[in-house]
Amino acid sequence: MSETNCRTAYGKTLVELGRENKNIVALEADLGKSTMSSLFEAEFPERHFEMGIAEANMASTAAGLALAGKIPFIHSFAVFAAGRDYDQLRQTIGIGGLKVRVCGSSAGLSDFSDGSTHQSVEDIALMRAIPGMTVICPADANETVAAVKAMVDIDGPAYIRICRNPIELITDENKPFEIGKSYVMKDGTDIALFATGLMVTKALEAAKALEGEISVRVINVPTLKPVCRESMIEAAKGCRGVVTAEEHSLVGGLGSIVSMMLSEECKPIGYVGIHDQYGCSAHNYDELLVHYGLTTEKVIEKVREISKIAK
Repeated sequence: MSETNCRTAYGKTLVELGRENKNIVALEADLGKSTMSSLFEAEFPERHFEMGIAEANMASTAAGLALAGKIPFIHSFAVFAAGRDYDQLRQTIGIGGLKVRVCGSSAGLSDFSDGSTHQSVEDIALMRAIPGMTVICPADANETVAAVKAMVDIDGPAYIRICRNPIELITDENKPFEIGKSYVMKDGTDIALFATGLMVTKALEAAKALEGEISVRVINVPTLKPVCRESMIEAAKGCRGVVTAEEHSLVGGLGSIVSMMLSEECKPIGYVGIHDQYGCSAHNYDELLVHYGLTTEKVIEKVREISKIAK
């Protein structure tokens, strides 16, 4: 596809799925034009429910719809989708193992202008802590489409975090998406660089810049839960060291996952992510990425650092 905005790709895919499955319904917390659930509303107004700025009520209503045989997709900014209704997500949807899909839009720092109150840097950790919750962070619009389609049929609840801004297309639109699987995007022999979401692009750029100096294997990790430990060990096999890169707090995110999965491999691991901080407002997205060290240059620095330690 030519679409580079993950939000638009998500909205179009939800409409496509809605045409195929009449049990799919959408619930919105007054942000439809931003989350792009407005596309579903335009096509299926009788299956779209505007809940207002009331995420907790939205989650409870979605639980009831799931118990009635529907497949609810609920929408809000990621910071609210994961935070404001956490009690309902855990107590009703999680414990009940209900088939509710949660779309956390404008994830990470991508809502650059609204500051810390609207930027989700801990949502992966929150959602991963709920037993049975599938957690997905696609690398681009192509992977967003594939992931949303894969979410429909899995058992139990699922959470997907969507970036607000356009991202370069780096994945194959024809490649099937498998929940729990990681994908080698570029082979290498020295450092295994695990990345998720926007940072997969930065990882590929870093690997290219380091060619001839350090051989970097780039692994895209779109599913943060469940994670296949064996496949992650295999992805790092033969490399001297490991680096992780994520647009999320280092507490409870990809770095924590990789450390746990590779704990018995005894390889040095370096981390690129947000260091126990909230977000802040900025003039644009790139300004924030630079401020928090989520850049190609910082990935390169970390790869070099771990490469020296691992010699």
